Amino acid sequence: MKKFRKVLDGLTTSSPGGTMGSPSCGSAAGTPTAAPTPKEIDVQETLVSENFQLCKTVRHGFPYQPTSLAFDPVQKILAIGSRSGGVRILGRPGVDCYCQHESGAAVLQLQFLINEGALVTACADDTLHLWNLRQRRPAVLHSLKFNRERITFCHLPFQSKWLYVGTERGNTHIVNIESFILSGYVIMWNKAIELSTKTHPGPVVHLSDSPKDEGKLLIGFEGGTIVQWDLRAKKADFRIYYDEAIHSVSWHHEGKQFMCSHSDGSLTLWTLRNTTKPFQVTFPHGKIQKDGRKESCKPILKVEYKTSRSSEPFVIFSGGLSYDKAGRRPALTIMHGKAITVLEMDYPIVEFMVLCETPYNNEVQDPYAVVVLLEKDLIVVDLTQSNFPVFENPYPMDIHESPVTCTAYFADCPPDIIPILYSIGAKNKKTGYSHKEWPIGGGTWTLGSHTYPEIIITGHADGSIKFWDASAFTLQMLYKLKTSKVFEKPKPGEGRAAELGEEDPFAVQMVSWCPHSRIFCVVGISAHIILYRFSKYDANTQIVSLEVRLQCEPEDIITPSENENNPCFSEPGSHSPQPHHQHPLSPGSRTPDGAKDSIPCLKVKDKMVRVPPGYQSDLVIQLLWVDGEPPQQITSLDLNSAYGLLAFGNCNGLAVVDYLQKTVILCISTLDLYGATDPYQRLTRSPRRNRQSTSEHCMRGLSNFYSDSKKRIRTSYQSLTELTDNQQSIDMERSKSPTSVHYPTSLHNDPRILPEPVASLRASHCSPVFYLLDNVKGPGRKLSLPTDLKTDLDHVNGHCTSPTSQPCSAGKPRIPMGPEGPRLTRRGPGRPPFRKAQSAACMEISLPVSHTEESRENSFSRSRSSSVSSIDRDTKEAITTLQFGESYGRKSDALPTPCLWVGTSLGVGILIPLSIPTDQEERMEDPVTVGPSGAVQMLKGSVLRFGFLDCNGALIQSPYEVWRDLNAPEDPDRPRRRKLVHFSPSSSQDAFGEGHLAIVCSERQAKVFLMPSQSCLFVHNITESSFVLRADVVSLCNSVCLACFCANGHVMTLSLPSLRPLMDVNYLPLTDMRIARTFCFTNEGQALYLSSPTEIQRITYSQEMCDNLQEMLGELFTPIETPEAQNRGFLKGFFGGNAHTFDREELFGEAAAGKASRSLAQHIPGQGGVEGMKVAASGAVGELARARIALDERGQRLGELEERTALMMTSAETFSKHAHELMLKCKDKKWYQF
Repeated sequence: MKKFRKVLDGLTTSSPGGTMGSPSCGSAAGTPTAAPTPKEIDVQETLVSENFQLCKTVRHGFPYQPTSLAFDPVQKILAIGSRSGGVRILGRPGVDCYCQHESGAAVLQLQFLINEGALVTACADDTLHLWNLRQRRPAVLHSLKFNRERITFCHLPFQSKWLYVGTERGNTHIVNIESFILSGYVIMWNKAIELSTKTHPGPVVHLSDSPKDEGKLLIGFEGGTIVQWDLRAKKADFRIYYDEAIHSVSWHHEGKQFMCSHSDGSLTLWTLRNTTKPFQVTFPHGKIQKDGRKESCKPILKVEYKTSRSSEPFVIFSGGLSYDKAGRRPALTIMHGKAITVLEMDYPIVEFMVLCETPYNNEVQDPYAVVVLLEKDLIVVDLTQSNFPVFENPYPMDIHESPVTCTAYFADCPPDIIPILYSIGAKNKKTGYSHKEWPIGGGTWTLGSHTYPEIIITGHADGSIKFWDASAFTLQMLYKLKTSKVFEKPKPGEGRAAELGEEDPFAVQMVSWCPHSRIFCVVGISAHIILYRFSKYDANTQIVSLEVRLQCEPEDIITPSENENNPCFSEPGSHSPQPHHQHPLSPGSRTPDGAKDSIPCLKVKDKMVRVPPGYQSDLVIQLLWVDGEPPQQITSLDLNSAYGLLAFGNCNGLAVVDYLQKTVILCISTLDLYGATDPYQRLTRSPRRNRQSTSEHCMRGLSNFYSDSKKRIRTSYQSLTELTDNQQSIDMERSKSPTSVHYPTSLHNDPRILPEPVASLRASHCSPVFYLLDNVKGPGRKLSLPTDLKTDLDHVNGHCTSPTSQPCSAGKPRIPMGPEGPRLTRRGPGRPPFRKAQSAACMEISLPVSHTEESRENSFSRSRSSSVSSIDRDTKEAITTLQFGESYGRKSDALPTPCLWVGTSLGVGILIPLSIPTDQEERMEDPVTVGPSGAVQMLKGSVLRFGFLDCNGALIQSPYEVWRDLNAPEDPDRPRRRKLVHFSPSSSQDAFGEGHLAIVCSERQAKVFLMPSQSCLFVHNITESSFVLRADVVSLCNSVCLACFCANGHVMTLSLPSLRPLMDVNYLPLTDMRIARTFCFTNEGQALYLSSPTEIQRITYSQEMCDNLQEMLGELFTPIETPEAQNRGFLKGFFGGNAHTFDREELFGEAAAGKASRSLAQHIPGQGGVEGMKVAASGAVGELARARIALDERGQRLGELEERTALMMTSAETFSKHAHELMLKCKDKKWYQF
């Protein structure tokens, strides 16, 4: 039970800095009311530390930078290895597991222990690992580290416990899978080749046992040498020397011939009868030229030779295309009889594998599909149909179809929203897929008991939006929206793309979504906002556009006005920029000096368009160019469907739009929001004379998904993402904010010398986004770097990760105002107080080219120095967060009213009251009025989040409008009216006027204020050494808490309202920009972030969900009987060799082969035992299945025993009966009568 004293109106207004010992806790504005009467309020806080535990849950998307592929033909599960040491194991939909090697070394090769529930991985650090898959969370059982040789190839025969390992030196070692110990049996390269050979054969690139005889091992060397080694006799049966390098080898199932692929694009077929020369040499894609020579072809990297009972054999290979055909895409070639089919791929082929009906290599293979692993996609081709269609992929492998630029996560959505979105999105699905079932169907998955509707929204660089069903740890795409359809296609040489070199003018910066009203809002990189409404009907519509000038500076007043003594907030019309058709300047207008002015970055379609069912654009808002300079990026956004209002801001100011009336009701600079309550003493400074063109310094768009290694990095979404992909470790000090210098106490309270934060790493209430820079100035602040500096990242993650690290470059200090308030100058009727444009970045990032620590320190000398006078500092304030809600705008208010909470980059929270007509007809006609600023709160660092609780500690939701389809047919009996749902602070309390609690969280601290008294009840300094990137007020276990993610990787939760620390976990060892802009919390203890450019990682911080995690995850291993081998017949068994009499244990065991050298490899035990792997490390499902089978067998035996007992009893009774009858018959007879 937490008790705190409620202090009524005016108790602390006389001492703004005295509440809770904080210099900025008290109210800075307002008039005290009647005499205070203290009351006690009891808040029951039910959350404790035991309710929290942080762990990963599931990973979605395509494995980033894949390297290898494996398939279990009995269990029907697929494994994919990646360059970062990750392994993804996939089965039926819902069965998706991610494993990570602790070393982070690339996975070179994967080998399943077929139908054994285990997997062997060979990594680039020359270590073999054995994974146990008989548990929902696979774990490493054994590891074997090679010390003197590099692993190049591995082969594990079916139903064998001996693994063949080829090395770079050409040697072949043998590992016991059960004990993971090297055998003393070694095939040395110099013994495998002839003694007369003068050159080294090269690394081992292939190992396989002969289908005809398991005692014969085929070894392929890169240099072109092939050796069949007799394991029993320890000698070579034959040697083949070919003059072209070998890439792969594939056997015919009879073991009499095999096929090789070579570096010159040729395929050679060899028979065991004659190994002196190839039986056949083909160049599948090499044509004969006019001079009689063959075309030069690319290497064939892999070939598979598979036979079929019902048709000709399949020869499938990758590569081999002609060099002469430039621009040709990578291809997979399928040769079936005389037919050759070339399947062109969108991305380079990493690996492919043919899926066959049988796991035995000496039987007819009957291939039915081929899995193709591409660099950025996974496809499965159906081989049973002549046109080779692909299967529809049930996994979400296309998250990265366009680079992800922002994310949003919604848990416990309305239950009807997912079916509606799915039904709309299903109409636009692609066709032409194979009608057969997805062939990778292993594992088991059931819908857990702790499930609820969840939706993930991703925004992309091409302007597209994807809605995903994320319920029950799965991910399925519901609906795709293309925001670029609202605009005309930019012509070459026109628009922002031409002016600034922007490649992705439609890229999504942030999204805001109200699931109840189904209103959706998108903010784009070209300073545009699109508001969508949902409809189940198609419609013909005219897109409405509003254009806003939001480029203001305090001193650069253009024209004086007779009304210069007006207050900050006058009638709405005087501050409202007009829609584009009312602008006196045409979209193509220019200033006298030829600079662009009053035109947007993009052109909205001006003709009637037909929109399909789904989300349909209702309003487009665009910021305008001013005096030849582009608009600044939008840094914050919020909308409220009950109010019909949309608010947004950037580093210049704030705008509020009434989207019901399609008008702008407020457009004002940030400094003018304060009125007489400005907490900073802003000094004057002369304006800059020479302003460089912003186009020279503006940020570029998102770079290509994988940039070329020699391409200059453009600091944007994707370039910052790629910049940190290869980072391995970082010192903790390097993730501290540049503004984390410990200033003296006297300086810490003086706003004139504090480093002013500026918003950049900000978000709407739905999505964290890293905002692109529009301007970077100053010496040594170059944004383009060669990619060879990717590994030196501490100047990005260490010194530049704080959004408050650099002030805006072009803001002007404000003139101190008297108590009468600031003076407002207007140009004329109906125009906002525009001022001269000055380009300014929301944030500056210094990326020094030099690797020295000295240069990094110099580049940040301005932001670190505490002795710089305020005259050299910029005080341009960005709007960092916005929140609509019912609150008390002034201390004297008795009832809550609609308000807009505004947070800025200087740590100021401003409360703006709104007056909204309540009647529906009046709402559509009368204007919404904005009152003067109310409360002002001060915090350390940029304000990130607002939240509201009632005085019982319950979360107050924002009011919303119930969804109604505006395109539905009219019903005269039931006219459509707006139905609003309000959550007033007083609705859950006995009497009005009890007030509510306001939670304000910034980069450094969190505070809880009591409204309307505006007194600070609790304050907590979240971090001193770092800064908060993301903060959300979330519900968990029928209570609420404040969840924070810091730049140093810590995830923290604080109780509400007391702000008591509940959890602090150092989750991420480093922080990069991708995670920073995509990390988001949601209710029920869940969160997500983009772990790589192609993958979404979901985590939970709820102890309850961690406890139920095993139930919700899929089971990888299911008990399946191994298919029996086909009967070979007498003749085949007699003439086919003695493959079944080969005993590997006799050859490779310690008794026969001895022990291997201890210095060659080091055994590292894993988490589980080896000998009892099938029992000790088995999962719950496997244990239950085996127990069930044992019980069935026991019951069957008991039944048989019961039957036998019954037969014996019957026999005994019959015998007794006959004996009794015989006794009676012979009882009275004399001896002589027998």
